[in-house]
Amino acid sequence: MPDNTGQLHFNAFIWPNGYHESAWRVVEDDVRGVLGLPYYADIARTAERGLMDTIFLADNIAIAEYRATHLPQTQFDPISVLSALAAVTSHIGLIGTGSTTYNKPWELARRFATLDHLSCGRAGWNIVTTITPLAAANFGERAHPDHADRYTRAHEFVDVVTRAWDSWEDGAVVGDRERGVWADRAKLHAPRFHGEFYDVEGVLPFPRSPQGRPVLVQAGQSPAGIALAARYAELVFSGPPSLEAAAAFRAELHAQAAAAGRDPAHVLVLPALMVTLGGTEAEAQEKARRLEELASPEFRWQNILYTAGLDPDGFDPDVPLPAELWTGTSNVSSRAGELFALSRAQPEASLREVALQLRSGAGQSHFVGTPEQLATHVMEWQDAGAVDGFTIMGSTLPYELTAFVDHVVPILQRKGRFRTEYSGPTLRDHLGLARPGTRP
Repeated sequence: MPDNTGQLHFNAFIWPNGYHESAWRVVEDDVRGVLGLPYYADIARTAERGLMDTIFLADNIAIAEYRATHLPQTQFDPISVLSALAAVTSHIGLIGTGSTTYNKPWELARRFATLDHLSCGRAGWNIVTTITPLAAANFGERAHPDHADRYTRAHEFVDVVTRAWDSWEDGAVVGDRERGVWADRAKLHAPRFHGEFYDVEGVLPFPRSPQGRPVLVQAGQSPAGIALAARYAELVFSGPPSLEAAAAFRAELHAQAAAAGRDPAHVLVLPALMVTLGGTEAEAQEKARRLEELASPEFRWQNILYTAGLDPDGFDPDVPLPAELWTGTSNVSSRAGELFALSRAQPEASLREVALQLRSGAGQSHFVGTPEQLATHVMEWQDAGAVDGFTIMGSTLPYELTAFVDHVVPILQRKGRFRTEYSGPTLRDHLGLARPGTRP
């Protein structure tokens, strides 16, 4: 078990104008600024100035049209954006999302290994299975795989990806000009994988990346998601919003990782935490109040459905959720499970009424207070064994991230809880993870 009094880790979540749905309405920036590289570069440089471990780009490969009404839409290809950010940063880790449902494993392995090379070993892959059925039509599919099938495929997908990353041994590049030998073919090992879902033959078209493999990241909270994380993930973004539940989640994740033959110390938990900071608690509360005041009730119920994997356009918010959706349903995502459980407990309540009882977005906690209070909160959760750090989701960006870097990080450094310099050039160095060897 990791030493809970050790060094914290922080991941900066990038979202247009900030994670709160009303962020774009309160910041004074050009509303189209989030569509250009300078927006992302500014955030990346700020996070790196604060010595944070990583920046993180989520991805949606299908967008429900209601979201364009209420939120800035900037779902660029994460690898393209992160590759650009690799050129304007030098240490910060670069994590992007890639779906196991709507990609091919060899191609995804090539793209993330490319990012790892271009960034000199700073890439991470956030493994997702894609929850929304809207994605199916975008990829020419008639139906979206169910929850269990998506995770069964995901296990095989990740296995194939790591085999592709290991298709070149370390030291395979010889570079012998005199003999005309650039690489030792004996140190190349084609995956030649033939499984239940995927068939992959050849080696990647370039040598093994600087940190061996990009860091594997996962964020699911359902039993299937936890099992996937326990088997593969080195960084986990999910975690329940209460201290006790988060400690139990981390303990269960580590127990499953140990059962899979892994060292639990190599599975770091950085749950999502939306933050709104102020010079005083009253100032922070006023900022949070203003964001909530501008929130759209229409967006809230639609977004609850969307994040549960349902198409909002197919539902009437003023009647109960159809019982056939939740009757006898158990193998669903954690978000859908929350929605179905509330609907089952209140069968007469309208969808709109039920949605108001659920957190919007990814189910994150919202911390509102001063930098000193946030530092105390972070240390209390670390001391309780609930976290190894947090994924910091500024309610407005880059403003809350800047406040975190300028005011919270120095407090944690003085307490000996956070680094004062990067320990090495790669993401694995930041996280204290060993460089993995190739498969025998």
